[in-house]
Amino acid sequence: MADLLGSILSSMEKPPSVGDQETRRKAREQAACLKKLQEQEKRQKVEFRKRMEKEVSDFIQDSGQTKRKFQPMNKIERSILHDVVEVAGLTSFSFGEDDECRYVMIFKKEFAPSDEELDSYRRGEEWDPQQAEEKRRLKELAQWQEEEAAQKGPAVVSPVSDYKDKYSHLIGKGAAKDAAHMLQANKTYGCVPVANKRDTRSIEEAMNEIRAKKRLRQSGEEGTPGS
Repeated sequence: MADLLGSILSSMEKPPSVGDQETRRKAREQAACLKKLQEQEKRQKVEFRKRMEKEVSDFIQDSGQTKRKFQPMNKIERSILHDVVEVAGLTSFSFGEDDECRYVMIFKKEFAPSDEELDSYRRGEEWDPQQAEEKRRLKELAQWQEEEAAQKGPAVVSPVSDYKDKYSHLIGKGAAKDAAHMLQANKTYGCVPVANKRDTRSIEEAMNEIRAKKRLRQSGEEGTPGS
């Protein structure tokens, strides 16, 4: 009997200690605080959506506006605004590099932005229709000029003036041409005919002449006084 009573008592949960009660109390408070924050965030989203719906409705009714730029928003607010714009049948885009600086622009369907306009906003620039039209016109003109040049082929470059006309006051009109036709070799300036370069002597005659010159030079040295 005692063993049965002991097993029953050991299987029973112990009463919570003071520390456990404090932990549970803090957990209940945190859960209540979290629920309150969630309800508050939900109300803020509902209020923000109502405000965006009113601003988008005013934008649609204003015939003088074709687009509108909103202040920077966080990711959740941008998502709500994009949804409101889509329901209203408009077009919207987000621009900006950093998440804190990103903003939304909305456009009426009949005034949807072009690719050039969107690129301008993405670069952080203001859209100028007149300047964009001027750039487009210059681009088309440059493209047309390139096509015309390609059809004509490479350009033939011709000198502005002839060198003979440039120096005509020095050499005369026909002097250069006549001088070119009359050019002949001048023998006094090293132009020796081949016939004059050929030695007609034989080897023996040349050797005898060299020996005679050598003997003559030696005899002259012997006859010099004081030798």
